Amino acid sequence: MITLPTFDDVTAAAQRLAGHAHRTPVLRSRTADALLGAEVFFKCENLQIGGSFKYRGATNAVLQLDPANTSVVATHSSGNHGTAIALAARDRGLRAVIVMPRDSAESKLAAVAAAGAEIVLCEPGTTAREATLAELLEREPAAVVHPFDDERVIAGQGTAALELLAEVPGIDCIVAPVGGGGLIGGTALAAKGVGSAIRVIGAEPALADDAYRSFKTGARQSAGVPNTIADGLRGSIGVRNFALLQRYVDDMVTVSEAAIVAAMRTVLEDLKLLIEPSSAVAVAGLLGAQLGAGATRIGVILSGGNVDIDRCPFLRGERVG
Repeated sequence: MITLPTFDDVTAAAQRLAGHAHRTPVLRSRTADALLGAEVFFKCENLQIGGSFKYRGATNAVLQLDPANTSVVATHSSGNHGTAIALAARDRGLRAVIVMPRDSAESKLAAVAAAGAEIVLCEPGTTAREATLAELLEREPAAVVHPFDDERVIAGQGTAALELLAEVPGIDCIVAPVGGGGLIGGTALAAKGVGSAIRVIGAEPALADDAYRSFKTGARQSAGVPNTIADGLRGSIGVRNFALLQRYVDDMVTVSEAAIVAAMRTVLEDLKLLIEPSSAVAVAGLLGAQLGAGATRIGVILSGGNVDIDRCPFLRGERVG
């Protein structure tokens, strides 16, 4: 029997993170306002420590570890969670070991290494990541902080939405990208805790649509080994995260690879922010799927800004279909 985090856990995480995580800015876009006929508010977690919202959940978890009983923190990650764990562990004087897929973006591998973590490479896919982590734990005991299926992590991720809703009263719809589900789970907890009428929408790449299929069928699905530019959203939705998705999320949409790249470009041109493809999924979902129909004030979580410039299609002049 799993236990799920609550709204109280999110508010407790917010108190715990005070003085550790940045309170990121909220920006406006005239282009988005005009396209949607509503006020749109972008919560800029791309400006968070480590370049993504992941720092919130990782730090909330690591702050609850007892250094007297723990010297090593371990996890698996495609990049952002690994960087966040490495930074949080370093701040507490702990060693971090991160299992990462071989096809991780070079920029994210470099960021994890620069944060002082030991990297153990594995094959792509959630199954390979979890198996490699299990092998590692057999050799060396460590405190595991799962990248998304962890109550502490989910609660920490929810603090981004909690800040947004406190700063911008009256938001009636909030949109977030979905991979493993830590961000959408925490966002939903925060939103429904603030106001049960706030609609919570998840957006996912069409090439990694396990959460969308899980939401629509009512049964948790696997992502397999998806090939989407949104590398941070390739993991399968977690058990706790799926339960929160079923309970608190109002709708899910999927977006094409071309729409993801177009959304990255739109945000760069309009807000002067370079966001990563995983972050752009939420923007693409908002701009292309009528998510805000009937809403007057819409919040969007810009989840991260760790872009591998060498893989950024529109900066290299490539077309993505």
